Amino acid sequence: MAIQIKNLDQIKVMRRAGIVVAEIHQLIRDAIKPGMTTSALDAIAASHIKRSGATSNFLNYHGYPATICVSVNDEIVHGIPGDRIMNDGDVVSIDCGAIIEGWHGDAALSVGIGSVDPADQKLMDTCEESMWVGIAAGKSGAKLSDIGYAIEQYVNSQGKYGILQEYGGHGIGTEMHQEPHVLNFGKAGNGPEIIVGMALAIEPMITRGTAKTKVLSDDWTVVSTDRSRGAHFEHSYVICPDGKPFVLTALDGGKRELNRQGIEISDLLR
Repeated sequence: MAIQIKNLDQIKVMRRAGIVVAEIHQLIRDAIKPGMTTSALDAIAASHIKRSGATSNFLNYHGYPATICVSVNDEIVHGIPGDRIMNDGDVVSIDCGAIIEGWHGDAALSVGIGSVDPADQKLMDTCEESMWVGIAAGKSGAKLSDIGYAIEQYVNSQGKYGILQEYGGHGIGTEMHQEPHVLNFGKAGNGPEIIVGMALAIEPMITRGTAKTKVLSDDWTVVSTDRSRGAHFEHSYVICPDGKPFVLTALDGGKRELNRQGIEISDLLR
């Protein structure tokens, strides 16, 4: 299947969807605390999507029963919100998306609740920074595998972490998951060239232990086989017509973090 290329007008609609997702992340960051249920976070997201005139791209996706994924501790991705209580010291990963006029936004983050183990905080910091390193590597003219190479090199430089092999990033546009699949590891210099109009969701998933995972009996929740804690970060970005990147699901377009990586973002969406 061909990689979908977007024009500026289409990118502008994707940015609107991305802002809804970024706002959900902020609302959840502000609300999350010990004693809350994971379904309470789902309700926050569902309410904001409705209020924004968007629709959820997770709800009923291949039968998925909720608006967001909430994965706690050794649950790395695709956890289903429910009556589970989140406790002090938990590592919670939230993945969510929104659709505006047929165009998708998708992003994820991990947060620590209350008093967080320094090793868990480093896990989250390493995962988040590897995402930004990956986005910076995925500039116009680069090869697709340059992203996974950059992510893997950064994660390995920070300690002994498991990088999930079976799951990765993806193209995004008129569907949440499109070609190409984006690995979070591998050799540089391979795959299609990253060009203007290409939109990608970059999402490293790492654990404090093994990279091996299993899916629970709910057919969704992915856990580490050694019960080690995991982290998951994701942003969707695009190469704009001026050849510069713009992070569609970051409120500032990725300006602060990409500038730190030596990358200038596009002015076309600001």
